[in-house]
Amino acid sequence: MSRTSVETLRDALTHFRLMMTYAQRNLNDQLVIDAVCMRLSAGIEALATLDPSVRDMIFGDDWPLMWGMRNRIAHGYLLVDSSIIRQTLMIDIPNLMARIENALEHESTKDS
Repeated sequence: MSRTSVETLRDALTHFRLMMTYAQRNLNDQLVIDAVCMRLSAGIEALATLDPSVRDMIFGDDWPLMWGMRNRIAHGYLLVDSSIIRQTLMIDIPNLMARIENALEHESTKDS
């Protein structure tokens, strides 16, 4: 049984929220960076299961960059630059989470 877009978006948002909780710890600790990267990768993987038209509507041209980040984490783990992860946490993730929250809000008003 396939998941709805709302379920998928909620799953991804859960991963990102947990990731942000982990990120409140010492980001100089490799264990923390590893946990952050795993949640980041899992959240992006969840988003990859969205219908491409829905994904494009929410993320547009940013999607290939997001998937590239996931690939870098999944396939080149020893090469992940922790400073890029820190920058992603500060700059990109709040925007990403806001997009997901807006999409969920849009879906809930559509169902009302």
